[in-house]
Amino acid sequence: MSTFEERKAGFLAIELDDAGYGNIASAVLAAESAGFHVATFKDTPDAGRVNALQRAAFAGPVTRTIAVVPEVDTVYTEPFHVSTQLASLDYVSGGRAGWIATAAESPEAAAAVGRSFVQGEALAQEAAASIEVSRRLWDSWEDDAVIRDVATGRYIDVDKLHYADFETPADFAGPAYSVKGPSIIPRPLQGQLPVLAVASLVGEGLVPVEAVDAVLVTAPTPELLAAEVRDVRARLGSSVAIVAELDVVLDARGQTAAARSGAAGETGQARFVGSAAGLTDLLDSLLREADGVRIHPATLDVELEELSRLVLPELRRRGSLRAPIQDGTFRNVLGLAPAENRYSTTAAATVAAGK
Repeated sequence: MSTFEERKAGFLAIELDDAGYGNIASAVLAAESAGFHVATFKDTPDAGRVNALQRAAFAGPVTRTIAVVPEVDTVYTEPFHVSTQLASLDYVSGGRAGWIATAAESPEAAAAVGRSFVQGEALAQEAAASIEVSRRLWDSWEDDAVIRDVATGRYIDVDKLHYADFETPADFAGPAYSVKGPSIIPRPLQGQLPVLAVASLVGEGLVPVEAVDAVLVTAPTPELLAAEVRDVRARLGSSVAIVAELDVVLDARGQTAAARSGAAGETGQARFVGSAAGLTDLLDSLLREADGVRIHPATLDVELEELSRLVLPELRRRGSLRAPIQDGTFRNVLGLAPAENRYSTTAAATVAAGK
């Protein structure tokens, strides 16, 4: 990843769930048309609703530039299945998938899958193990493992498939497990999907910094958000992207933001309530500190109308917001280099040959 000093224009993400939009296709296409770089999908346990990863998989094929990034829990899900489902998402989206790795402190989720309730430091252990399993499995197929050799009747080169050989560490608080591998599907188009997590889950004694590509940062108020971004960057270093979290309620459709804000539930994170011009100034200043900002609109169709008409065009005019990347990947959005394969025999042979 490029260093913070080299970054100029930032990116914007938008959360598409819990915002009154019933049609995922319409929502993600509207966000893409507005110029957002990333669409995220929250995994709330609403009865009768498919999970965030499935909704992202539906959104992927109907879009061309916007990244689709679901929340997927690391505690009460099977790491092998999480890995393969995310790899499949990368294929259906054309290399625009990512993963917000969450660690749910939820007795209800534990009861639903029949396992003990996980809390405290054990949550970070579960998250770190699940992320490591996925990364190993994504690399368990080399990029050129599929050969389709009709003459010899071989579809794959078995020498380019590798065991993940993961085992939970001795001090693992939850039930120990192991994953042998290899994966059941080829390596994702991006090689490694970008992994995001909340900043409080990452650091010394938690999820290792090198395990994630970006962190989500929040604060109690918008005024404190820039300072929190600086603190997190100082703690974690420049190897990870910083994404600021911001709830947004705007003046719209003849109503003031203050009047509309009463209907928006409290989330505990920074909330901007005001005009499109005021939000533009705030985002302009935040994008000088953070690599990107994720907007949580109070009502998606209402806020998105104002954002696409008044906010994003002005941010691009000021040079603080980059243009969408045509035919790019989510790794491109984050400024990540192509992902090397830890098991690659091709790379090992090149090194051995001194090339």
